[in-house]
Amino acid sequence: MPHAAPPPPPGRPTRRTLLAGALGLAGATTLTGCGTFSRDARVREWNLFGGGDGARLLQIHDKFVAEHKDIAFEAYTLAWGPPFYTKLAMSAAGGRAPEVATLHLSRLKGFSPTTMLDPIPVDLLAKAGITEQDFIPDTWSRCQVDGQLYAVPLDSHPFVLYYNTEICQQAGLLGPDGRIKTVKGVDAFLDMLRAVKEVTGKFGASVETTNPWRLWWTLYGQLEGKFFDESGTQLIIDDAKAIEALELMAKLAADGLTPKSSDYPSLVAQFTNGDAGLSFNGEWEVTTYQTAKMPFSMAPFPVVYDVPKFAGDAHTFVMPHQADRSTKDTEATVEYIAWMLKNSAEWAAGGHIPAYQPVVASPEYLNLKPQAEYRSVAPDVLFDPDAWFSGSGAQLQNEAGAAFSGVYAGRMTPKAALDQFKAATRKLLDTPSPV
Repeated sequence: MPHAAPPPPPGRPTRRTLLAGALGLAGATTLTGCGTFSRDARVREWNLFGGGDGARLLQIHDKFVAEHKDIAFEAYTLAWGPPFYTKLAMSAAGGRAPEVATLHLSRLKGFSPTTMLDPIPVDLLAKAGITEQDFIPDTWSRCQVDGQLYAVPLDSHPFVLYYNTEICQQAGLLGPDGRIKTVKGVDAFLDMLRAVKEVTGKFGASVETTNPWRLWWTLYGQLEGKFFDESGTQLIIDDAKAIEALELMAKLAADGLTPKSSDYPSLVAQFTNGDAGLSFNGEWEVTTYQTAKMPFSMAPFPVVYDVPKFAGDAHTFVMPHQADRSTKDTEATVEYIAWMLKNSAEWAAGGHIPAYQPVVASPEYLNLKPQAEYRSVAPDVLFDPDAWFSGSGAQLQNEAGAAFSGVYAGRMTPKAALDQFKAATRKLLDTPSPV
């Protein structure tokens, strides 16, 4: 199993250092604090942020290091998804984990928090100025297990609507304020896509059809469909509602309003090059489109059905289990968490909605455009079902992709796709958690 990261070598370390050998963190990077500090106050942080998020986090960590010369700070970036969670679980199982790590909130309860994580000391959080009242109640509640706090939310990242402002202006979809007009209901939703398709000559919207989990989960959630029973052991999917959502997705493809087959890179490219004037995706591609200097903005995904629900997740800070956690390290770790929350407006520039409400209300965040345009959906983020095989990058999403992609391509009926997905989910329910 991987061991905790060693201290930096003597002398001034480089800003990025590739790790190898006994640590076993392939492709990881480290940022280490310099200056005069006590080795008794050390914070090692593991995260899974690549691309623009990873570059932004390095800049934020630079500031933390500059302001906290009494803390030996080391940050490591591991491969996103299953590799990250496997290494984190192994390190926690051995009691040799880092002081703090990133965890998707959707994966908290499936991570066996009472054995793999140490509780967050709420008294130290309060001393650092962070309390329950600073967060959306449902998000804070999800961070608790058996009455103890095991995670502190940094952000939320919902499924949103991107729109090309020039194309949507030609389609008559923008209001006097230059923002896209709100549409509600299936007919208005389809009319919006048709109007955009008439301008582009290709598609209304780009969407990832090879794994359309987030779109289906959003539509099914807006229909108020349930997934598991209260015990979390029985599948209670409402077939009629699930199929209704799948039938709408099939219609989008059959009418040429979205592609029939599109992987994630294609989803991004189709919106960037103007083949689609709208795009359905998570909010994290804002930097990509800003870098491309294309005319675009963002808005909440339409309420197509009954209630405002939007597939999404949240990044949180957790304290992986250590066999002998140092008091000074814990105090420094809580200081790091509190500092990151208070300085999360810079993190929000990458698209994520800050979880810390004082930052949400700050001019620094509210002046971010288009990042602040969809902040209203944060209380309505629909997390994945609670299960060891569920959450961001987990097997449940893969099974949904394997089944539902056939609906888009026209090679499988919605009922057949749902039957396949339910059978795969029941098999996972019958499989013991490996954690």
